[in-house]
Amino acid sequence: MDLLALFDIAVLDGTVRLAVPLLLACLAGLFSERAGVFDIGLEGKMLISAFFAAAVSFETGNVWIGLFAGIASSVVLSLLHGLASITFRGNQLISGVAINFFASGITVIAAQAWFGQGGRTPSLTGGARFDPIVFPGALTKIRDIMKADWGMKVYSELLSGHTIIAYAALLIVPLVWWLLYRTRFGLRLRAVGENPGAVDTAGISVQRMRYSAVIICGVLTGIAGAYLSTGIQAGFVREMTAGRGYIALAALIFAKWRPWYALGATLLFGYLQALAIRPDILERAIGFKVQTQVLDALPYVLTVIVLAGFVGKAIPPRAGGEAYVKER
Repeated sequence: MDLLALFDIAVLDGTVRLAVPLLLACLAGLFSERAGVFDIGLEGKMLISAFFAAAVSFETGNVWIGLFAGIASSVVLSLLHGLASITFRGNQLISGVAINFFASGITVIAAQAWFGQGGRTPSLTGGARFDPIVFPGALTKIRDIMKADWGMKVYSELLSGHTIIAYAALLIVPLVWWLLYRTRFGLRLRAVGENPGAVDTAGISVQRMRYSAVIICGVLTGIAGAYLSTGIQAGFVREMTAGRGYIALAALIFAKWRPWYALGATLLFGYLQALAIRPDILERAIGFKVQTQVLDALPYVLTVIVLAGFVGKAIPPRAGGEAYVKER
């Protein structure tokens, strides 16, 4: 038994890669729910963004255009959610479920009609994918990394070699904290989620603040989806989000709607996903083999545990899920 193997550099490297889309989606949900708009359609927005990012990247050969297309498609769904839940005061949960079903179906149909490859896009190569950024002096060959000392392994494999979206996602966390807790916009956004009536009395448009939140939510989920198909993988396949939108929501509850806690929660979920794809390391750590199916289920088991309330009391924004009706 070698418990230190659980902190193998390869597993930690995989943790960062797999936590990035969860982190972006979690922060997206944080903005929306802090403004009082519950959004369980994160899964659908990530999925449609993953499709359009991959499809447009393939057609244009430029991953940045693909990223823009993915973000735009996600923002469109966010605006539809805002229209249903803010303007027409519909049920926010039903709107989110509808978005998930719509994205699940339309992406496969569109991919089949567009490329005729069974609901997937062709493989992305060259400029159609995000390349990893290699730091100066970092080792790139696995054989060299294996022979290097611990410090060089951390530098070459854990710190270096991620895409620009991964580094940007980590930098977004302090930016979100600053925006929410140190700016007038953040103060108003949080106030709208707690007491929209008081915000309205102060002369601030509740609808405008909530629409701003759902648009930011759309941008972040769009980046998360595009990262899946153009960063982690080389193309779109059906249902490639694999429940990450729901896991991000569980992480949001785990983090109690706070940005720094969201980083920790998504790293935990990312770690379990990274461990699931390296069963050899887990076997070395605990001394016996664990079935791959059990490892694959770990993130989802943790999600159930979180949603069951075993992580302590998590109090959502008081006006969350409620349509605001202006008093006359």
